[in-house]
Amino acid sequence: MKKDKLFETTPNLFFDTQDIESDSIQDKTKQQTLAPLAERMRPLSLDDFVGQEKVIGKGTILRQLIEKDQLRSLIFWGPPGSGKTTLAEIIANNTKALFVKFSAVIAGIKEVRAVMADAEKYYQATKRRTLLFIDEIHRFNRAQQDAFLPYVENGTIILIGATTENPSFEVNSALLSRSKIIVLESLTTNNIIAILKRALTDGKQGLASMNLEISDEQLQLIAIYSSGDARTALNTLEIAALSQSDTTNNSHIITTEIIKNALQRATLRYDKTGEEHFNLISAFIKSIRNSDANAALYWLARMLEAGEDPKYVARRLVHHASEDIGLADPLALNQAAAAIQALEFIGLPEAKLALAQATIYLSLAPKSNSVLIAYLAAAKDALESEQ
Repeated sequence: MKKDKLFETTPNLFFDTQDIESDSIQDKTKQQTLAPLAERMRPLSLDDFVGQEKVIGKGTILRQLIEKDQLRSLIFWGPPGSGKTTLAEIIANNTKALFVKFSAVIAGIKEVRAVMADAEKYYQATKRRTLLFIDEIHRFNRAQQDAFLPYVENGTIILIGATTENPSFEVNSALLSRSKIIVLESLTTNNIIAILKRALTDGKQGLASMNLEISDEQLQLIAIYSSGDARTALNTLEIAALSQSDTTNNSHIITTEIIKNALQRATLRYDKTGEEHFNLISAFIKSIRNSDANAALYWLARMLEAGEDPKYVARRLVHHASEDIGLADPLALNQAAAAIQALEFIGLPEAKLALAQATIYLSLAPKSNSVLIAYLAAAKDALESEQ
């Protein structure tokens, strides 16, 4: 029987398991040698994982479920480089279930159904479930997501999805109701520095053999400009290490100039799920409420250029159009809704202008919270009448 390319990472009952595992180990070793630093330094255990203490720290429920191999379906929601894929890999190392990694970027409905069918055959033959990790699950459409439901419900698969988008908007409600959403935050500057230092001292997968000289201030520079993204920080360090030219006493010196060149462009310091996120969106909305179009545009640009999810900004514009403008200018809601349509239709960067147009319109529009007041009063009456 001809082996389908799809099943190279899924169970195949017609091949000897020992041979497959041996080949897999050899391939993995070869891939690690050629892999970028960020991939080579991916931690293999919970003890080596840096950050996300609220989610995966000692004593947390998720950590206990991983250690006991009693996981149920999960959705990891967090910004790039926060550890979603790394956590999935760690789970793979701590489970007796078959681990299958699947990318929503390159897969279609045919591939989804084939993997589900293969997982079912594997369960029937071994009584072992398949732990299916889907990177960027928000890229799957409704039909593709629905294909997982029967298998999640009957326990054939344990689904772990990773997404940078709000799953409440991007993942089917039926799938969400059967999964636990785990929110990951951007890593702190100290987290990133700790990861960089580990890479510099690791003699097996890291850069210890290069004898690099880099100051704490330079590591902090990399950490700040990585904006909580460990992958970006490690990639920057690797580029800087390969670009160094000054040597002394068999050590290789990394200068600040080299680091700046490795960064290519200084990204704005912005934590998309932390305090800075709420500070900027708050300043944005307050500027609109104060009818300060210039300030509102500035805060909009700060968010978008730093990588904020434009859908999040668009949703806030729609909310603001009803809550703070309402009937004082009913067309404000049309402008905000049109910005969302433009975002869906043409995407970034062109849709930034549509968001800017809606921001200016809402800033200059007359303000009224009469709709909010009226609804709150109606809701109060409705709740009291039920008692």
